[in-house]
Amino acid sequence: MNVDRSSLQTGAQVRQACRAGKFTGQTSGLAPGFAQANLVILREQDAFQFLRFCQKNPKPCPLLEVTEAGDPGLRKLAESADLRTDLPRYRVWKQGELIEEPTEISHLWQDDLVSFLIGCSFTFESALIDSGLSVRHIDLGVNVPMYRTTIPCEPAGIFSGPLVVSMRPFKPADAIRAVQITGRFPAVHGAPIHLGFPEQLGITNLAQPDFGDAVPVEPGELPVFWACGVTPQAVLMQAKLEFAITHSPGCMFVSDLKDEALAIS
Repeated sequence: MNVDRSSLQTGAQVRQACRAGKFTGQTSGLAPGFAQANLVILREQDAFQFLRFCQKNPKPCPLLEVTEAGDPGLRKLAESADLRTDLPRYRVWKQGELIEEPTEISHLWQDDLVSFLIGCSFTFESALIDSGLSVRHIDLGVNVPMYRTTIPCEPAGIFSGPLVVSMRPFKPADAIRAVQITGRFPAVHGAPIHLGFPEQLGITNLAQPDFGDAVPVEPGELPVFWACGVTPQAVLMQAKLEFAITHSPGCMFVSDLKDEALAIS
């Protein structure tokens, strides 16, 4: 049975609850003040091309850390972390198809696996809330809505595909404040890429996100869109790699790094 979310106040507490199988839910709003990260795990033979993809697409794929092949631990983001067990839920991909969503991947670990930790917009949500802005999906206790767009990422080798965005609705004045606040966090997607007019991104129905949960956009509010670290999952589907592992959308790695360490003045 899952632990009480309110008891998970640090990255270490979240990781320990995941490792013990006591937390398997989405991590938005957990451990306020601690940076969160998306996870992509690839075979070493595919890792260099993906590194190039991230370098060419820093908005959706801002790299926080890359591991040595076969090492499930981290050097920068957390002490005593184990990427095989310390996320709430994973996705396993074969030939571009999602085959399972386990809560740990120890049985799948191989000596040639390289892990990429990519900045997550959940990190700057604490700054939004601390500034008095309401974050709709946190208020409702659901996952952030995420959408595939018709904007292509910059290709790199075998990796190409559409940009994925996350959405948070705000009144216009609050949307301007959200731009200013999140612009201080380029390592976790930074400022939004688009405000209003979802059809200009190729999004036809905000009530039907491709990932996560729908949230209402009230009259007088603008949907505000940020580049999203789920973009690699859309890219992996298109690349049809023989084998890959990612986090399940919304189920992030919660680090020991404080949010403010990723902010610029």
